[in-house]
Amino acid sequence: MNNKQELPWDNPRFRNWVSVARACHALERTLAVRLAPLDLKPAQLDVLMNLYRHPGMSQHDLARKLLVGRSNITMLLPQLEKRKLVRREGDPKDKRILRLALTASGTALLMDALKVYNGLIEIAMAESTPDQCDLVGDQMRRVAEVLDKAREG
Repeated sequence: MNNKQELPWDNPRFRNWVSVARACHALERTLAVRLAPLDLKPAQLDVLMNLYRHPGMSQHDLARKLLVGRSNITMLLPQLEKRKLVRREGDPKDKRILRLALTASGTALLMDALKVYNGLIEIAMAESTPDQCDLVGDQMRRVAEVLDKAREG
């Protein structure tokens, strides 16, 4: 880089993006600490939330939804099954597909974890008005769409 070229941290887009990333990492680290008493990790919470919202989804669909490889899901599911939080069931139409569902214990743990998660989000966003929260959300959805398109094409 020559001296006349603008450095990335002088660019407001770069600088603000780093702030977003730091906030995300701070939330993840704090969430991990706050979920520990429930013996739950953030990645496991993601699985439980998605299965609650989309009962019966396949392992493949869950991996796509969480933007992780199927091997990640294959590692997470046995832990959750062993704790009787999740169950896998064969698809009656296609025996190659396993459908996933929360158990009653999984749903109960998710509700406790959501209280923790929501409480943390309330703390994080307490200094923001509802309109500011909406602006942040709208902008991050646009960013996600742009990045999805960039990844695909």
